[in-house]
Amino acid sequence: MADFMKILQQAQEMQGRFQKLQEELQQQTVKASSGGGMVTVEANGQGTVKSIKIDPSVVNASDVEMLEDLLLVAVTEAQKKAQESMQAEMGKLTGGLPFKLPF
Repeated sequence: MADFMKILQQAQEMQGRFQKLQEELQQQTVKASSGGGMVTVEANGQGTVKSIKIDPSVVNASDVEMLEDLLLVAVTEAQKKAQESMQAEMGKLTGGLPFKLPF
């Protein structure tokens, strides 16, 4: 029974560390840009986009498709960076576990 209590305690500690990690990821910032910096996207460590900056020279009514492409590339890259950061942090948290947690 003592082993079960120890496992339960470890699970509660892991849950607390996981919650703290989630809070830290919300505060973390990742940036990505496209078009040589003409479009910049900032997201938190969970991949939620927080801001988008667009150089005025990219705004062209006759070429909206280019701006859409630049936005898509920058947003996708910011979310990819956030995902990589989250995986790295989760790896630190779960590194000693005999199994892998899905995230």
